[in-house]
Amino acid sequence: MNDSLVVPEDTVATAVGETTFPRMGVIEQIWETDPIPIEEIEGRAAAAVDDLDFSDVPDGGEVAIGAGSRGIANLGSIVSGVVAGVRDRGYEPFVFPAMGSHGGATAEGQREKLDTLGVSEETVGCEIRATMDVETVGETPERGVPVYADANAVAADAIVMVNRIKPHTDFGGEVESGLSKMLVIGMGKQRGAKMAHDWAVDWSLRNMLPEIASQLLEALPVAGGVAIVEDEHDDTTLLEGVPASDFLERERELLETAERRMPKLPFDDLDVLVVDRIGKDISGQGMDTNVTGRRHFTINEPEPESPDVKRIYLRGLTEKTKGNAMGMGQADFVHRDVKAGLDWPKALINAITASTVRGVRLPPVVENDRAGLRGALGTIGPVAGDEARVLRVTDTMRLQRCYASEPLIEAARDRDDLRVIAEPAALAFDDGGEFVAPTPGED
Repeated sequence: MNDSLVVPEDTVATAVGETTFPRMGVIEQIWETDPIPIEEIEGRAAAAVDDLDFSDVPDGGEVAIGAGSRGIANLGSIVSGVVAGVRDRGYEPFVFPAMGSHGGATAEGQREKLDTLGVSEETVGCEIRATMDVETVGETPERGVPVYADANAVAADAIVMVNRIKPHTDFGGEVESGLSKMLVIGMGKQRGAKMAHDWAVDWSLRNMLPEIASQLLEALPVAGGVAIVEDEHDDTTLLEGVPASDFLERERELLETAERRMPKLPFDDLDVLVVDRIGKDISGQGMDTNVTGRRHFTINEPEPESPDVKRIYLRGLTEKTKGNAMGMGQADFVHRDVKAGLDWPKALINAITASTVRGVRLPPVVENDRAGLRGALGTIGPVAGDEARVLRVTDTMRLQRCYASEPLIEAARDRDDLRVIAEPAALAFDDGGEFVAPTPGED
């Protein structure tokens, strides 16, 4: 090896001494879901528009529809449905990117980002107006924090936001990731996103979002939003039109629903968690902190109460994240493929904008999987490797099927929400010290 940052397996083995690797089987979580059929999604989204408030919008008025950058299931169909619903009511819709600084903080980059998510002028049937220009529409009363909004949206006769409701990775509160956050940060473009994350260090997003969202709802012609909730498989399970008057209250209720439906680790107490990949297409923080229980890189925000994971070993990055390794700072060890795939400028720009620079700290880099698992098992205290509670997952979004060590397999046999798919067997490594089994999400 010619990279001095990559620690050879022999060095790790010498440091931790003799290692007994756990036998691993496969478990599956049993989820009861009721997703909206794909063929009904566009129509359901159009129908949700009927619940919004257009009472002050003139006939033929322009309606700005905000769409974000997250990997939301069926986003193209949902936005297309909202466009159709607005047009059916006699208004002229256009879509604008509501994604803060994403897409390289450029108008063209944000347009391209929407296109990769299935939202283009051809697919949704209306104009997309992308700009990084914002208008100052007010400031907070006590702190004097400026409130920004997309210039095209401000000029419209009405604004409709389209976003998924889910627990946020950086903070916990009554309102987290959803319609209000899209108003404050997404619609605020680069300036609004930077402002919000700067002040969050002192003020906390959990306190800031409701206050600034309320100001925006008073200052701008927000007709409401179309809220999306996804199930454990990340399929669309709920589409609901939320009028502006109910924004904060209804979003709190939908957040509780989303919390119940989001996929989680099948165990709250782990010695080692092996994560095959992280990426911005999986979570804003690469791996969802609500799943890992690690939020220590966000200043002024408490850690989730569970789960309790002693060590995390990270194996790689998704292709779609394009080198943005935001969230790797949650890990305790990373495979050399993580470092090799890094785009440092992209990761750091993201981290600075979000004020989560700890999230891109590079953990110790190991030569191969065997070294990563040795290091993790060798630092969990007086627990024998064959008795360790070890779980391996594809990523923090795909958690139905996981590799599990023998103690976890035995625990799973007594639970109605888990089934054992494969009995424990000895771990296998190839000649290079890498796992030879497929990722746990594969059949």
